[in-house]
Amino acid sequence: MQTISFTAQTEDVSQIEAIKVFMKALKIKFKIKKEDVYNAAFVEKIETSKKEYKQGKGEIMSLNDFKKLCK
Repeated sequence: MQTISFTAQTEDVSQIEAIKVFMKALKIKFKIKKEDVYNAAFVEKIETSKKEYKQGKGEIMSLNDFKKLCK
């Protein structure tokens, strides 16, 4: 038996299901490993920021003020 790895960049669940059907039809054993595109810590920070903004803890600024802040 030989093990190979490949990455499939699917658009939706139907494509994943089609790959499963294909592999099963050929009697190939497989396992699916879902990889997150973003770092979990980064996603958590974004979600926290969204919650804080909804609670009124956000700050509104103009684009010019933002540009000054970034310098």
